[in-house]
Order: sequence, then structure tokens, then C-alpha cells
Amino acid sequence: MYRQPFAAFFYALMLGMLLSSCTGTTNDDSDMPNPEPQSFQQANRISKLEPPIPDQIIPIPERKPDHQQSTQESPPPAAATVEKPVAQPEAKPKSTPIQKANKKRSPSSEKPAREVATRNKTLTLSQLVKKYPDLLLLKGPEASRQVALTFDDAPDKQYTPQVLNVLKQYNVRATFFILGSQAEQHPEIVKRIAREGHVIGNHSYNHKLFTKLSDESFKSQVLLTQASLKSLIGYSPRLIRPPFGEINENQLLWASMQGYRIVNWNVDSEDWKQLNREQVTNNILNHVKKGSIVLQHSGGGPGQNLSGTVEALPTVIQTLQSRGYQLVTLPELLQVSKQLK
Repeated sequence: MYRQPFAAFFYALMLGMLLSSCTGTTNDDSDMPNPEPQSFQQANRISKLEPPIPDQIIPIPERKPDHQQSTQESPPPAAATVEKPVAQPEAKPKSTPIQKANKKRSPSSEKPAREVATRNKTLTLSQLVKKYPDLLLLKGPEASRQVALTFDDAPDKQYTPQVLNVLKQYNVRATFFILGSQAEQHPEIVKRIAREGHVIGNHSYNHKLFTKLSDESFKSQVLLTQASLKSLIGYSPRLIRPPFGEINENQLLWASMQGYRIVNWNVDSEDWKQLNREQVTNNILNHVKKGSIVLQHSGGGPGQNLSGTVEALPTVIQTLQSRGYQLVTLPELLQVSKQLK
């Protein structure tokens, strides 16, 4: 009797505890958050709100080098303001040709520019002859049948005496243009030229091209030769023949102011090309007219052969005389004095 009620009580107690335990567990589980589903939900929310990390890393390889990154880090408007103003002011000076053109149009600058251009303009020999027909002479008057034989680059100890011998043989007077340096080396030949009635002219001191010389060098070429010749022949020659026949306007005007006359030629024997007798003869006789001035040479450089000149001279003289020409000196042909006053 006693044991049966106790067993029933024990089973009831155990059943109650079991039920209580199960019910508590169920209630606790329902109130506690489930950590595993929450972590997945957070991960899902993060994935929706923020891009994955690889998406942020992708632009990195496309970044510019370090010296350009610093420019990008600074505010873009500042970079733009630095570059554009620098380029624009530098482009403006390139439009200066318009300003130059405007300056040229101004009367104050135009007149001096014209004067300088006129003064510095180089005239050709033919232009000089047209502009100064009385200062630069190529021929004499055609009224009479006169011809002047002239010889450049004298004196030469080889060819000048031979030319003098032929002229003496035919009793012809000619004009010799003397180099000052050669006159100092062969003074006796210069004296012989003057003694035998020929006229002497100035051919520079050492055959420098006048147009390449400064004004002072040009004057020295003339004056040194004048001094040498005056000491040998007793007078200062008035006639000047420029080496190669070249002279510029300033030199021509200076010579004229000093009283000189510049005389070139209009018939070239071209004997300086070392031509033979027949060639020299034809070059002269085929071109001679009334008032002609004939260019020949009685002196040359080392090794230059002027035998064609010497050999052609007798034929030239005889043929011209047979045509009725009178062979005269330049002062006779041009009606000028042979010496400076």
C-alpha cells in the first residue's frame, strides 16, 4: 500500500521535470537569436550594400605613374588653370608679323628703310655704266677711227719687254696698267714704259678684287700704287683700271671725287686664258669698232703663258692700221689728262 503511492508520485515528479525541461528548452530556443542564420544575413546585407573587395582593386592597375599621380591628387581645376594660361600668352607673340607690317606702313619708319636699301643695293657693272656714263668708261667716241690697245698686270720681266719691243717696232703707243707690287720688283721696266712714250695707269697694288674690300683697304690699294708709280715716273696717274674690271658704287664715287677716271674695255682678247696667236687675233679683230678699248695682258701669274699675246700683236697692229684705224693711248682716245692735277 505504501510503496504504490510513492512510485506513482515519483513518476509524476519525473514526468513533470521532463516536461518542464522540454518546455524551457523550447522557450529558450525561441527567444535566443540564431547566430548562424544571422551571420549569413549580415553577409548578404553587406554584399548588397558594399561592392566586393575585388571591385575596388580593379582600377588600381589603371592609375598613372607617380609623377602624374601627384597632379591627379591636386584639384583638377587648379591643374587646368595652370596649363591654359601658360599656353595662351605664348601664342600671342606669334602674331607679331601684323605688328611688323603696321610698322613698315608708318611713314616715320618707311623713309629710313628706303634710304638704307638704296644705299646698300649693289649695282652691276652695266648698271653703274648707265648711271655714271662719264665716270666709268668702256669705250671712246665713235666719231673718229681710233682704237686704244691696253695691257694689264705689267710689269713682267718675261712678257712686258717683248710687248714693248713689238710696239716700238711698229711705232705704236699703248696704255699699261701697272700693279704697285710688280712696279717695286721691276722698276726699270716701268721707267722704260714711260720713256718710250706709253701711258701708265693704276691697276691696284696686288690685284685684289675691289668689291670684296673695305673702303680703307680699297683706298690703300690705290694710294700705295700711286706712291710707287710717282716715285718712278714723276707723276700720279689719273687712270685706274680695277682688277677684273669690278668696282662698286661707293668706290667709283670716291675715285671720281679724287679726280681719277675708271676705264675698263669693250673688246676682250681673252689672252688670259693662255690662247694661241690665232685665237687672240680673232678675238680682237672680230670685235673692234670705232672707239674700241682692247684688253690684253703683258704680265701674268706664275706659269701663265702669254706667248699668244706677243705673237698676235704684229698681226693685230697691221690689220687695224690697214682698216684705217689709228692706234692711240687712252688719254688721246678719251680726251683726258694722263695725270692728276
